[in-house]
Parts: sequence; C-alpha cells; structure tokens
Amino acid sequence: MTDSGDPALRLLRAVAERADRTAFAELFGLFAPKVKSYLLRLGLPAARAEELAQETLLVVWRRAAQFDPASTGAAAWIFTIARNLRIDAARRDGIALPDADPTDDPPPPAQADALVDAARQSERIRAALAQLSTEQAEVVQLAFFDDRPHGEIERALGIPLGTVKSRLRLAMARLRSLLGEAP
Repeated sequence: MTDSGDPALRLLRAVAERADRTAFAELFGLFAPKVKSYLLRLGLPAARAEELAQETLLVVWRRAAQFDPASTGAAAWIFTIARNLRIDAARRDGIALPDADPTDDPPPPAQADALVDAARQSERIRAALAQLSTEQAEVVQLAFFDDRPHGEIERALGIPLGTVKSRLRLAMARLRSLLGEAP
C-alpha cells in the first residue's frame, strides 16, 4: 500500500502492517463519526448507528491487511463495510430494506440559480482565504480541504498542537468577519 498523501490510507497501512493501535485510534476518531452519520442518514436509530459504526471499525481493525488500495479508496472501503453490516443487521432483525440504497441515487441536477449562488459564494470564500496570513491559510488548507486531523497538522508543520488550534481559531474568526457572518 502506498499512501499517496491520503491520511486514511496511511493509517490503514500502519494498522495492516504493524497492528498499530495509535494509528487505529486516529482512524477510529476520523471515521467513527462519519460512519455513524452515514448510518443515521440511512434511517437507523442513534444507538443502532453508534453500535454499527463501532462494529465497522472493528472489522477494519481485523481486515486491514485485506484492503487493496488498487481497487478502491480507504474511505470507500470503510463505508462499504458499514453498508454491508447494515444490510446484514437488517436481515438478522427481519427488517426489509428498500431494493435500492437511496445514497446510490444520483443527486438531482442543480438549478441554475443555485449554481450561480454557489459560484458567487465560492468566489467570496476564495477572496477571503487569500486575505489570511500564509500560516493561517496553510492550516485551513490542511484541516478543511485535505481533511487532516489537528495532530497530523502538528506533525506535518512541526508546530505545537496549541499553535495549530490557535491559527485555526483566528483564521475562522477572520473568515467570518470577511464574509460578514455572525460569530
């Protein structure tokens, strides 16, 4: 497995090759909330979604060595496990699932006015980001666009975790101000 900059792939690799508990804890922190949210959107009650999210990450721990990055991305593999566990649980519980998974449906085409509004908003955000200091812009890029956890940003930039958090907080306050949003 080569990680090609994907933090999830790097973490999965560490789990697969060394049974790295720290990497697994980071992977769990990264994906458990996302998997739970996905399961909630599929209509599961919160407690059941939480249970299946934990079971999903347990399967990831056990089967990390079976992951093939040539066939799919790390996130897609993890969400496929969650989806399959949901289907298995529904069958065990005797619950009928719809024939098609609504998350597989393509989104409806965007309306023209929504596209124009999105383009305007995107331009406003780009302009606001350009007004951040280099240090703040770098931390925002890593945190929000590269979806990296704070600890990974700390290591990547070689700065203390408190500095990462402070730069993010200041950057977000500056962006809110520039975009005219209430704090």
